[in-house]
Amino acid sequence: MKQFQTYEEVERAIDDLVETEIIQGRFMRTLLDGAFTEEQIKEFALQYSYYSRNFPRTLGAAIMAVLPEDEWWVPIADNLWDEGGRGNPDKYHSKLYWTFLVSAAPDVPTNEKYVPDWPVSPAVKDAIDTLINFLKVATPLEAMAAIGLGSEFFAGKVMGLIAKGLQHPNYNKTRKLDVRFWSVHAEEHEPRHYQLCKDVLVKYQDPKDLALMYRAGAYIARSEARMYDGLYERMMSVGA
Repeated sequence: MKQFQTYEEVERAIDDLVETEIIQGRFMRTLLDGAFTEEQIKEFALQYSYYSRNFPRTLGAAIMAVLPEDEWWVPIADNLWDEGGRGNPDKYHSKLYWTFLVSAAPDVPTNEKYVPDWPVSPAVKDAIDTLINFLKVATPLEAMAAIGLGSEFFAGKVMGLIAKGLQHPNYNKTRKLDVRFWSVHAEEHEPRHYQLCKDVLVKYQDPKDLALMYRAGAYIARSEARMYDGLYERMMSVGA
């Protein structure tokens, strides 16, 4: 079992995990190398749409799990408010993701809620279900760590790399991918979302609390790593 004396040590341990299991994983390395086909990028866009449109549900579950005190629920509500465009329908994240989706899969119809008519891979469904099921039984500190360390801490870095990868010339030969969804999250939203969670988490410096936060964050981060690996397998099963 890992032992921690400071919150910064927990951050470094999560960062090492993400580097090994996500950034150096098969999906990210292949994406950045430009080694997927356009048909495989289309599949990625269609599959990730499920994860994106269901992510607000995980934030709702987190709000239910944390303490009914402003310093606990407001940081997560702020994240949820961003998902809703901070009240502006034109900035709903479902609509923002749709701009990427239609650039990658223009031949796949979507309904008025921006949901594509496409079968969903277990990889993305399992990632959402894992997070929600964890939050159903989590303590308040576990819940905040799951969202903060298990998602928002590294989301900006991961989404920034995806934005970079999607701009590879190999993926933009026959159409121009719209990567605003990815770049906006990486550059604007995720750093603030994490800082709001961190403001709560850093107050818990007892080694037992630090270990608990690491376990929660690592559990959810590894679930996301499995999602990307599952997406890689799904993508490789189509139009190579």
